[in-house]
Order: sequence, then structure tokens, then C-alpha cells
Amino acid sequence: MTEGATGMGEAFLWGAVSASALLVGALIAFRLRPGRRLIATVMALGAGLLLGSVSFELIDEALKTRSVAGVALFVLIGAGAFTLGDWLLSRRGGGDRKDAEGAQASGSPLAIVLGSVLDGIPESFVLGLTVLRGQVSIALLAGIVLSNLPEGMASSSGLREAKWPQGRVLLMWSAVVLVSGLSAAAGYALLDPANDLTGALVQAFAAGALLAMLSNTLLPEAYEVEGILTGPFVVAGFAVSLGLSAL
Repeated sequence: MTEGATGMGEAFLWGAVSASALLVGALIAFRLRPGRRLIATVMALGAGLLLGSVSFELIDEALKTRSVAGVALFVLIGAGAFTLGDWLLSRRGGGDRKDAEGAQASGSPLAIVLGSVLDGIPESFVLGLTVLRGQVSIALLAGIVLSNLPEGMASSSGLREAKWPQGRVLLMWSAVVLVSGLSAAAGYALLDPANDLTGALVQAFAAGALLAMLSNTLLPEAYEVEGILTGPFVVAGFAVSLGLSAL
């Protein structure tokens, strides 16, 4: 097996492992029935960790080889691409996929699945980049796990209230785990900073998509429950990301 194939396999594994927190969250939702405040707190911490990863793993690295204007432009393009996809899926019934009170009952099951896949692609894509650098980023991995865990809990709690059986929910998250693994493998293949066509500008694109995902999905859900405490929790997560990045 070539070194590239081995690396892609490792990236796929880490992508699947990080997304497996969705399955853990679903099991917690069905077995332990966690409260919304706990879910919101973990969401805010995970958002802070991912914000740190965007800053240290993507933007900072992209600026080493590309101009500020180029990086900024592709950050905006990435955010726009994610927002367009999120808007289209919301119109088709996937907008309440993270609601913990059962609003998904009126939505489309396919849109809920595709929306969850859309949420996971940017972060998994970037995770593959860190494997390309020789070692998976602990800060990014922790951020993805801490964002996926409450997503799995919140979405699955809502689907439980919407009368979805546990097996169907776990099957849905298993599909997302598979796509996340494939996205991480794609990130390994495409996000080489030395590549003039894909390198740093694709890093910036992924950063924009990831920032839009945090702003559209995690932070509003966290603020709805935690209110003004959301800010300190997000900053705490960012500080943890800073510490992990220094390891």
C-alpha cells in the first residue's frame, strides 16, 4: 500500500471516529434523556474549540502562503457555499434538525439527514488536512467531538419526541459517520498547502464553511438556552483550543 493510500485511510479513520460522537449522543438521548441546558453548554464549548481550530489550523496556515485578500475572499466563498446549502435544505424540511423538542416531526427525513451531513463535511475535511501534516490535531479533534456530541443529543432528542425509533436514528447517524470519514479522506487528498491549485485557498474555503456552520447551527441553539452565559462558555472552549494547539 502506498504512503498516500495509508494516509487517506488514517484520515478516514479519524473522520469516522470524530463523527462517532453523533452515535454516542444519540444513545445518550434515548437512554439518559439529558436536559437542554447540558446540551447547550457542550454546544457552546464545542463551538469555542472549533473557532480556535479555524484560527490556528486554517487561517493562520493559509496566510503563510497566500495574501490576506485571497484568503478573505475564499473564506467568504466558503461561508456562502455552506449558507446556500443550509438554506436549500431548510426550505425542504431540514431547518430544525438540531431542535431538542421535536420540531423535526414536520420536516423531511431526507433533509434532516442531508443537513446533518452538510454540518459535518467542513470539519471532517479539515481534519484530513491535519493528518496530512503528520499528526491529527488534538485541538480540532476535541472540538469536533464536543460539537458532534450535543448535536447527536439534541437532534436525537427531537427525533425521539417526533416518534422516530432508535434504530432508525442510529442508522441515520451511521450514514453521517461514513460521509464524515470520506470527507476527511478527501481533505487529506486535496488540502496540501504546497499545491498551488488547492492548498491554502481551499483551507480558507473550508474555514469559511466551518465558521458559517458554527454561526448557523451551534451558537443559536446554545444561546437560546444559555443566554448570556453562552459567551463565556465559547471563550472557555477557545482557550482550551489554544492550550491544546500548543501541545
